Amino acid sequence: MASLLEIDRLAIRFGTTAAVRELNLRVEQGQVLGLVGESGSGKSVTALAVLRLLDPTAQVGGSIRFGGRDLLALTP
Repeated sequence: MASLLEIDRLAIRFGTTAAVRELNLRVEQGQVLGLVGESGSGKSVTALAVLRLLDPTAQVGGSIRFGGRDLLALTP
C-alpha cells in the first residue's frame, strides 16, 4: 500500500517556543487517523502545517509529503 501522507521529523517553532518536535507519521490510502492529545500538544498546529495555513512567522522543519509531493517545497 502506498503512503498517502508522510510526515517526517516535523518541527514547528514560534520564536523560541517549540510547538511540535520531531513528529513522524504515515497515513496509507484508505486508512483513517485521529490525533489525540491534551490541550497545547500541537494537534491543531500540525494540521495547519499540513494545510500550509500557519502564520508566516512560524518556523517549520522536516518534511510533509502528500501523494509523494513535498508540500513544504511548494510555492504559495
